[in-house]
This record gives sequence, structure tokens and C-alpha cells, in this order.
Amino acid sequence: MKTLIVIPARFGSTRLPGKPLALIAGQSLLSRVIDIAHQAAKGDPSIHVVVATDDQRIGDHAASLGADWVMTPESCPTGTDRVFEAAKASGQEADFVVNLQGDAPFTPPDFVAALIDSFRAAPCDAVTPVVNLTWDELDKLRISKQTTPFSGTTAVFDPQTGRAHWFSKNILPALRKEAKLREASPFSPVWRHVGLYGYSRVMLERFVALPEGTFEKLEGLEQLRVIENGFTLRCVPVSYNGRPAMTGIDAPEDIARAESLLSALPQP
Repeated sequence: MKTLIVIPARFGSTRLPGKPLALIAGQSLLSRVIDIAHQAAKGDPSIHVVVATDDQRIGDHAASLGADWVMTPESCPTGTDRVFEAAKASGQEADFVVNLQGDAPFTPPDFVAALIDSFRAAPCDAVTPVVNLTWDELDKLRISKQTTPFSGTTAVFDPQTGRAHWFSKNILPALRKEAKLREASPFSPVWRHVGLYGYSRVMLERFVALPEGTFEKLEGLEQLRVIENGFTLRCVPVSYNGRPAMTGIDAPEDIARAESLLSALPQP
């Protein structure tokens, strides 16, 4: 099986222009994400990594890091469209394509590897990671949604097959008799979605040709387009195991937060 890990890296950002080139503790954001991709590949020659950008400056930086890169149209409406354009431009005949967010420097490499392993073991239309929330983590998510209701996405899926039933910015499922559930296990029945995707090459081609779905528009969740059109999206359980679970870098204050998290980690 041939795998292509695509790192979308746009220059334009309303709150942080040139974001992929921004330095986090002296290392560029793009460099950190490229390192994640290479760690996930573990030297496997069947896995290729490519940066997809719309700006020569980012392409030049990727090249200086020894990474392959391709120019994609500035007009790509979504990151998935940019991944598709990159897959075409790369010249790689990949069976499986991973969309590794270029602004997520805390993505554990084993999350990427878990998607590759899951697809290799049982090919399907698409795969994505999910994390089981402890009760404490669920409580924190509930609190955060009081001020930022569209932060954090939850997933419900078949525990046997992993097939996703739905994703929502609401916390799913609703919990009856929660007190008893808390006594029974340190983990809640709620799974949080991690914004990382892997597509079969065929599904990726189909996805970008499909119109935006009704619920995709309402929730603002691209992955619902897969489900709304009857395709299979499999959830792959993963765990941070105590590692930082910070979402993407979107603003200057996120850089400060990321550097604070890095300084708290054990140094190699």
C-alpha cells in the first residue's frame, strides 16, 4: 500500500499571515509538522510526505528543510481540496492520502501512524482519530462550550466496527443517569474528534466533487459530507497519554501558548 501524507500550508491567514513560517521556540510551524509526518512514516519507503502550499515563500522554506512540496491553487475552498490538488500534482500513485493539518504542531505522530495502520488492515472510504474523554476532560469541555460553543467536536460511532454515525459541535451522546456512569468508569461515554483525516484515493476524488452537505453547512464540519452521502468514515481510537492536546495555531497568542506547553515538556 502506498501512502501520501499531505501537509496543507497556506500563506494567507486573517489573524496570523504567513502562519507556516511563524517560529515556535525557534523552529518554524511548518518544520514542526514536517517532523511529525516523518516520525509517523518511520522511514517506510511506501509513505511519502509532501507540503501543499499556495505561496512560493512557503515552498522555498519547505525545500530548505529537505521536504518535497507542490504549488496548489490559491482558490482551493477547503483544506481537503488542497490535499486533492497536491495528490494530483505530486505524481505519487497513492492508495491512501492523509491530510495532516499544517497548523497543528502537537499532533502525535502515532495518531497519523494509527490511521495508516487502520486503513492498511481494513481499507474503507475514510478514517479519522477519536479520543475517549475522562470525566474531568468532559467537564472542562462543557465549561469551554459555555463561552465558545463551537469549540470541540464529538463523535458517535459503532464500537465494534468504528463506523461513524455522526459528528457534532454539541456534546454527543446525551447522558442519562450520569452519576452511575461516573461511578462505573473513569472514562465518560463521550469521544472527542481529532481533526486529522485519511482518505482512500478514490474517496478523495469523490469528496471534492460532492456538493456541500446540509448538515455540513449547519455544523461547519466537513467530515459530515462523507456521512451525508452514504460513504464510510471509520473512527480510530487513540490516546494522548498525557501529551498536550492543543488544537491548531491560529493567532499570535496561540504561539505563546504553544511555547509555554513546550517548555513544560521533558527536554530530550
